[in-house]
Amino acid sequence: MKKVIGLLKSISIPVLLILLLHLTGLLSTPTAYAQKILIQSGILNASVERQVTKENFSYDFKLQTLSGEPFDMGQLKGKVIFLNLWATWCGPCRAEMPAIESLYKGVAHEDLAFVMLSIDRKNDEIKVKNYVASKAFTFPVYLVQSPFPNNLPEVLQVPSIPTTFVINKKGEIVYKNVGTANYDTKKFKNFLQELLQE
Repeated sequence: MKKVIGLLKSISIPVLLILLLHLTGLLSTPTAYAQKILIQSGILNASVERQVTKENFSYDFKLQTLSGEPFDMGQLKGKVIFLNLWATWCGPCRAEMPAIESLYKGVAHEDLAFVMLSIDRKNDEIKVKNYVASKAFTFPVYLVQSPFPNNLPEVLQVPSIPTTFVINKKGEIVYKNVGTANYDTKKFKNFLQELLQE
């Protein structure tokens, strides 16, 4: 019986510590650092396999810029779109963002649009602005215009983040990745270039 009690104590302390870190939001920081190391190692390099779905992307929704202006997704029809769903409280999201910033700077093209879509709560706009400013990110960041992310098209109502989509000029979703990845690779840049030439 003493062994069982000792075992329960030894298991319960780490579990309680992880639970406490999770509830306070402090767990996302170590997670972000660990994922950042994996990204730098190349283990999490994004696949470039096309995954064309039967469903076309719906442009029929509006977002909000960080300056508070409405943004109609219909403006991006006919462009290749790199769309990433993220949040400030998501460690894995934060881990992949520096590589996305590097990709953004390395593949600038008038027919390629980046949509970094924060799904933070509506009343966390200042938090999102401060985070983006503190990291000096230059890619376009958008907020969900309505108070709830479920007002987005169904395809963007994902069970976990980060989730990244690539939409081609025809409006077809040709790529989807759930989880952290390094998109700043030669293969992924070539993948985007091929889409731009279609």
